[in-house]
Amino acid sequence: MVEEGALSVKDYMTREVDTVSPDDTVGDVAAKIAGSTEHSGFPVCDGRHVEGFVSARDLLQEPDAEPIFKVMSDDLLVAHPDMNIDDAARVILRSGIQKLPVVDDAGNLVGIISNADVIRSQIERATPGKVDNLMQTLENIHGVAVSQERREVPLADLTPTQAKVYADELEGRRYELERRLAEPLVVIDNDGDLLLADGHHRVKAAARLDIESMDAYVIVLSQPVDLGMAKTAEKENLSSIDDIDVVDYAHHPLVQKTHRLRD
Repeated sequence: MVEEGALSVKDYMTREVDTVSPDDTVGDVAAKIAGSTEHSGFPVCDGRHVEGFVSARDLLQEPDAEPIFKVMSDDLLVAHPDMNIDDAARVILRSGIQKLPVVDDAGNLVGIISNADVIRSQIERATPGKVDNLMQTLENIHGVAVSQERREVPLADLTPTQAKVYADELEGRRYELERRLAEPLVVIDNDGDLLLADGHHRVKAAARLDIESMDAYVIVLSQPVDLGMAKTAEKENLSSIDDIDVVDYAHHPLVQKTHRLRD
């Protein structure tokens, strides 16, 4: 179970899941995989009850007429919908599996969570600890008093401090925004200049949804400071979120790291 306020598997899982039956044949499932651009395997269910999982690898060199229950993997990992998303992330990333069936207390399938889902849950998590660390760093380096506010900030007023975001991450941020699951931004108020410290994928996704303002942790400096991130923004010619480039020829670094772990 998860602590109050913590995100769980049910916040990120896909609820509509394609399945196959234990009595389906290898030929049936091979054709289903070949005709899909999204699936390389399926949960095997008797009614709603999960019996196993079958992947394209399980079908290799098997006769077309062989029933799936003879070739499927029945020693499988599953998640519970109330499982903490961080725990699910550890299971998926450490095991190297791509998809984890989500079952209720009776073993019935209620959803599926993928490695892409848990990656999305981990990137740009604006935790209070991250905000506290940034506040302490600003105090120690610049010798100024800082305070924290929680407020709605207009996206048009933000100055980005990161020149690019990744296209494969924007869809996840869009998903969270549409379901009101997105974490607050982290913004530094430097004498009225609002510098975006954390949340560049979120604001870029929000702009595509015509969202004009977002919830933010705002760190307010007691006096103007010559911040390095402001110099970076100036050097990169970043004056608005429109200036952030979307990179569609590379994966987010965390995605790349996950692929390396699976090799």
